[in-house]
Amino acid sequence: MRILPVIFLLALAACSPKPKAEAEAEAPAPAPVASARGDFSQPMEARGTEPFWNLTIRGATLTLMRPSQPTLSAVAPGAVITPNESTWTAKLADGRELKVAFYASACSDGMSDHAYTYVAEVTLPGESSLSGCADKTAALAKAAKP
Repeated sequence: MRILPVIFLLALAACSPKPKAEAEAEAPAPAPVASARGDFSQPMEARGTEPFWNLTIRGATLTLMRPSQPTLSAVAPGAVITPNESTWTAKLADGRELKVAFYASACSDGMSDHAYTYVAEVTLPGESSLSGCADKTAALAKAAKP
């Protein structure tokens, strides 16, 4: 009869939940989610129409070009990246902040057949925001080849 309580305790111990560390070690880690739509690797280019403008990102350097306007160039300390958005903030020589945001969303410039991967927005204090489309420079180069 003394063996019955021992068997009961062993059975109870076998049914109890595993310690958290042991349970986590056995569970497979979730696979990383890779999406071309959320890949904000550089170099990148953004373009807009009405008014026409072009922005390039090469490393940490942002360069904004607009007709009849001086080219603006600034260094951003880095991008803030979330799953579907990337933003850069750079200080221009005159002290203003140049803000650039790319959103992972299909975009058409209305003038070309290229299907851009990102919507782009450029903001300068005291000026109207610029809206357009953006993509990796390599994707734009491929699209330009006949």
